[in-house]
Amino acid sequence: MFGVVRRRVASGGGSSAPILKAVRPGVSASRVSSAPAAERLIGARGVGYVRNYSHVIFPGCSIGSRPIREAVTSIQPATNLQIWSRTFSSENGDLVEAVVPFMGESITDGTLATFLKNPGDTVAVDEPIAQIETDKVTIDVTSPEAGVIKEFVAKEGETVEPGTKIAVISKSGEGVAHVAPSEKIPEKAASKPSPAEKTSDEKPKPKAESAPVVEKPKSPSTPPPKRSATEPQLPPKDRERRVPMTRLRKRVATRLKDSQNTFALLTTFNEVDMTNLMKLRSDYKDAFVEKHGVKLGLMSGFVKAAVSGLQNQPIINAVIDGDDIIYRDYIDISIAVGTPKGLVVPVIRNAEKMNFAEIEKEINTLAKKANDGSISIDEMAGGSFTISNGGVYGSLISTPIINPPQSAILGMHSIVSRPMVVGGNVVPRPMMYIALTYDHRLIDGREAVFFLRRIKDVVEDPRRLLLDI
Repeated sequence: MFGVVRRRVASGGGSSAPILKAVRPGVSASRVSSAPAAERLIGARGVGYVRNYSHVIFPGCSIGSRPIREAVTSIQPATNLQIWSRTFSSENGDLVEAVVPFMGESITDGTLATFLKNPGDTVAVDEPIAQIETDKVTIDVTSPEAGVIKEFVAKEGETVEPGTKIAVISKSGEGVAHVAPSEKIPEKAASKPSPAEKTSDEKPKPKAESAPVVEKPKSPSTPPPKRSATEPQLPPKDRERRVPMTRLRKRVATRLKDSQNTFALLTTFNEVDMTNLMKLRSDYKDAFVEKHGVKLGLMSGFVKAAVSGLQNQPIINAVIDGDDIIYRDYIDISIAVGTPKGLVVPVIRNAEKMNFAEIEKEINTLAKKANDGSISIDEMAGGSFTISNGGVYGSLISTPIINPPQSAILGMHSIVSRPMVVGGNVVPRPMMYIALTYDHRLIDGREAVFFLRRIKDVVEDPRRLLLDI
């Protein structure tokens, strides 16, 4: 429940504009009624017809103003109002609180992974002071104002929700003790009395007469039991470390295991001669960089080949949903990126409408965001087909696991020079093994082999893309 005072203010040629002003709880009714031509409205069930401008004061929060253009109706007293605000000022306006920001529609909570600052440190506006680890990404908690961190009100490892208070920041820095880390040790050491002081404070106690000690006969010690030859020799526990899994790692583990338990996984393989694609990149790399400002890599060629294969075999781009099959008329290619914190899969939207340069720029942007932890939830949501390049780590061959809710994944591997028969002669060729893991419930072996064969044909002869053959 909150009070509202409405008054009419003349403006221009006699037209009036209603203005709303909220009453802070605790303000007496006499102060409100003393305003000229004012009437007080107490909204028990809601607020009717509001037009232009309002000042709303919430208990414990700073005054915020926002335009309301149409109407505010039916605000129930039991309704939870979720207002994401950067700052919560104290009564004197010096203290502000840093809170957990909105983390995405599908994320309800996260784990306070680490603090990037210490109490007493000076911070600037929007400077990160803590990191929240979620199932998908790591989110920074930033300082709402410039000042000095007074205290942390949450602990590392706690589960926090959007709006949870993390730290209190003093804008003026008053009342905050600036203690250097090196000063903490002498302080603790000084608080403890030295052994010499302890002995001087203790008064000598008279010694009691001790009775003669009767020695007991020692029993023969039993030798330790001998281990049997078949008993395994386990390493000592002090040589092991137990570390809790991060939320991202637990999420990846759950999704991959669900994929194995749900899909009928089957993998088919082929090999690709990379000679022509590598020659294309070598011949035009300088002109490509000069015009587009980005290097021409091999990944864009495989993305274009995958788009061509998905257009020829639409079932690879489909997915099972209950008793139905959903055919997607768009192609969103997910690119698996390994980061120090775990595996993330950003998505290239509408890849069928992009050229080589646009694909390379998008891959570079998403990969950079994934590695520095700034990638968003929206940039990883969705995707109809995944490409995983284990060749950057030296993998020769593998069987990738499908990324739900997709139906197939393409695995690229390292390029190795191998002897191949070309025109009746044995010549060295840069070869790559490629693998397609697919859901055999939906995709038959025929479609899977045709798709992988299309990848091979386009990569070995990129001119097919120009001629659409």
